Amino acid sequence: MRRIAALLGKELADVRGNPALFVPAIITGIISIVMPFIIAVAIPYFSGERLSDSSDFRIAAEVYRDQPAMRALNPEAAIQALIFQQFLILLVLTPVAGAMSVAAYAVVGEKQARTLEPLLATPITTFELLTAKVLGALIPGIALVTICFALYAGGTALLAEPGVSRTLFVPRALLTIFLLGPLAALAALQLAVCVSSRVNDARSAQQIGALIILPISGLLVAQFTNNVQLTSRVILLISAGLATLNIALMAVGVRLFDRESILTRWK
Repeated sequence: MRRIAALLGKELADVRGNPALFVPAIITGIISIVMPFIIAVAIPYFSGERLSDSSDFRIAAEVYRDQPAMRALNPEAAIQALIFQQFLILLVLTPVAGAMSVAAYAVVGEKQARTLEPLLATPITTFELLTAKVLGALIPGIALVTICFALYAGGTALLAEPGVSRTLFVPRALLTIFLLGPLAALAALQLAVCVSSRVNDARSAQQIGALIILPISGLLVAQFTNNVQLTSRVILLISAGLATLNIALMAVGVRLFDRESILTRWK
């Protein structure tokens, strides 16, 4: 544990020294926060038409009326709550983007900086090395999504109808942000780390890690088309699948991370 902690401290220090890695994640977070406010607040305000005037929105909002936090809301607030809850899945992309950007450079960057060889010559195990690199990318991503969620909730308290912000603290919403998001980010960054141990181009690792974005985008589309309702049960089932995938990816990563191959083949 001491060696992992020491390596983790080094990884976090490297991240602090290269803040540009988080530009994609910050942009993703801003878009994720702004889009629902445009749809739920700005467009109705400037058009003069309330969301509750739309029969489609009213029907969709009824699906979520079984939530205790939704029952006391007026029709306009209920529709706003629906929009803000559904867009939470978009916030999941924030830690994914952040973790992926860092992880893609976790191995490639060290190789290019000529700091990987001395590290591999130490007695640390491959598991310890990968664990530190994975946590070094995951922790900043989780911190960033926590900040984004705080801004998201604060914005709804200021700009949305009364009571809407409370619906962001129901179990399904919190599970989406603080369980599904980190597990998805963990899967993405482990894919990136696995690939980065075999290539000398960080962009190749990022492209592979980006594959995790496709199913998340699919969930967002499925929600808006009412084909899927992300209940707490569904989120827990998806999270269990991601947890299993992460265990498998760690095992694969340890097997792929051939120290001698990396030292001799990377040019």
